[in-house]
Amino acid sequence: MTTSDKEQQDMCNAKPQAEHKWLEKLLGDWTFEAECNMGPDQPPMKNGGKESVKSLDGLWIVAEGQGKMPDGDIGLTMMTLGYDPKKNRFIGTWVGSMMTHMWIYDGELDASGKILTLTAEGPSFTDPSKMTKYQDIIEIKNDNERTLRSRFLGEDGKWSDYFMTAVYKRKA
Repeated sequence: MTTSDKEQQDMCNAKPQAEHKWLEKLLGDWTFEAECNMGPDQPPMKNGGKESVKSLDGLWIVAEGQGKMPDGDIGLTMMTLGYDPKKNRFIGTWVGSMMTHMWIYDGELDASGKILTLTAEGPSFTDPSKMTKYQDIIEIKNDNERTLRSRFLGEDGKWSDYFMTAVYKRKA
């Protein structure tokens, strides 16, 4: 068997790593309450919704969410997360029914093993013709609660305060 044959066989017979096991903390059905900072002259927007997270054979998780949008419509979201042992990085995507941009995640777990920081690039809030970096930060509080905080990289090279914070609680 050649090296490329061995690599292809390994790729098609992937086994979950410790990082894949970490993603299992997200499995299940959740409700969430979120607060979004809409700008300096506007009050924060609050909304809520639900999310169902399933495993694809222990290698990927797929999170399907829905929540109320500012106009009262329901927004649908889908997140995928996995771990690439060759890159030593968490990878994934996020899409929502309210936008045409697909967010491509690249992330890492902190030393405590409780915080997964996912970095992606997307349209700037201030100038949608430009792209900027964003981070979605998932923190495991306990088996039944987690948070998701979002921020962006400013033109000054500093990360913003969190413009969105969501608290997820596992359904009983």
